[in-house]
Amino acid sequence: MVHTPQIRIPATYLRGGTSKGVFFRLQDLPERCQVPGPARDKLFMRVIGSPDPYSAHIDGMGGATSSTSKCVILSKSQQPDHDVDYLYGQIAIDKAFVDWSGNCGNLSTGAGAFAIHAGLVDPARIPDNGTCVVRIWQANIGKTIIAQVPVSNGQVQETGDFELDGVTFPAAEIVLEFLDPSDDGEDGGALFPTGNLMDELEVPGLGTIKATLISAGIPTVFVNADEIGYSGTELREQINTDPDALARFEAIRVAGALRMGLIKTAAEAATRQHTPKIAFVAPAKDYLSASGKQVKAGDVDLLVRALSMGKLHHAMMGTCAVAIGTAAAIPGTLVNIAAGGGEREAVRFGHPSGTLRVGAQARQVDGDWTVTKAVMSRSARILMEGWVRVPEDAF
Repeated sequence: MVHTPQIRIPATYLRGGTSKGVFFRLQDLPERCQVPGPARDKLFMRVIGSPDPYSAHIDGMGGATSSTSKCVILSKSQQPDHDVDYLYGQIAIDKAFVDWSGNCGNLSTGAGAFAIHAGLVDPARIPDNGTCVVRIWQANIGKTIIAQVPVSNGQVQETGDFELDGVTFPAAEIVLEFLDPSDDGEDGGALFPTGNLMDELEVPGLGTIKATLISAGIPTVFVNADEIGYSGTELREQINTDPDALARFEAIRVAGALRMGLIKTAAEAATRQHTPKIAFVAPAKDYLSASGKQVKAGDVDLLVRALSMGKLHHAMMGTCAVAIGTAAAIPGTLVNIAAGGGEREAVRFGHPSGTLRVGAQARQVDGDWTVTKAVMSRSARILMEGWVRVPEDAF
């Protein structure tokens, strides 16, 4: 019997925001995985432990949730005036595919910190103490992200007193700026792909519901909680343990993807699970977060729950937060209406783990809305570094 040896690949396991993933430098990957294709996809699936019919990721680095089934590649940037190119793969849990169709806003935080850790930023630009501005080219969607990373004694400062709901321990604050976050890269399209701030969406088995379809940060389908039978205060277990509810949300997501032109047929949605996101909104009200902390209606402008990879997210995806902030800034969207209407440049919303504030600068030019920048604070911390091992025949 021939036994296939394991190979080891330099890797870093890192938390960014409310997600975590396995980070690689492009130059450290096996040669056939340094270019896009089946070998790279198979490698990342084996690293994470997918596809796993048990949905447990026991034999891999994944955590069996959309927030923890991720891989990232960083390299010195090929773009002018950028430090690093950042490529993100969302690995399906029980299916054999990697979705490259969007960004992870949470791991964008990690990309800024890892770029410094991995020696991909010019040392002359890293202060002994202060803030290092890392200019990131998000290669999935062709957009610029600016990460303001704190530095202490020439190294990334990871500990601090910044608290992020959905993350157990405080850490150092990293401010992210998503520049010109509208338009989903390869798919093209405007901030509002249908040209409307609000659409009537026909959903098989559900009927006609109102929806705001926006492409900012990540393509997102927003619907009203009360139109689909929810209050907006739901926690993860209330949605994720209900197969019928998950099927309805997927039907809404597919209908939205078709209307936005992201897919041509409903069947294509099965291989594009990462985008678009589906989220439901409601006016502010009191609720208990997943940690048992009381969130008061007066603490937030509105409530938002969002699904990622077919399940309700335990907190909020960073890219979806960009979509929330952008939509909230534009009068007439469902998000803006739920927040009380009017013009605004920042919004604080309640999610299952607590609250989050995000700012967005939107303006109307010749009748069309554009967004120039969205800003939020996250944190990042290395959990483990060294090598990840995979069987040599896995890819």
